[in-house]
Amino acid sequence: MTITIDYPEELVSSLHLSKDAFASELRMAAAAKLFELGRVSSGRAAELAGIPRILFLQRLGEYGVPVIDLTRVELEQDVRNAMEWMQHRSIPPPSESA
Repeated sequence: MTITIDYPEELVSSLHLSKDAFASELRMAAAAKLFELGRVSSGRAAELAGIPRILFLQRLGEYGVPVIDLTRVELEQDVRNAMEWMQHRSIPPPSESA
């Protein structure tokens, strides 16, 4: 599927991008936003951006989008689960720095 977007020619030159680089930038920005909104998975967003999923995840920071977006409660539960897992395997917990 192809989407056509009208834009001023000066926009591309002011960004110092080629037309192809500008098109790639738009695809990545759209994919990052859709991922951030939870509308698409990281795999589908990477497809839209036209890049491998791992590269998409690595580039999300350039757009201010977190790869993992946990609530405080979810994060605390993950830490508890990790501590329990370590305890059951007799792995000492990490030391806390002062």
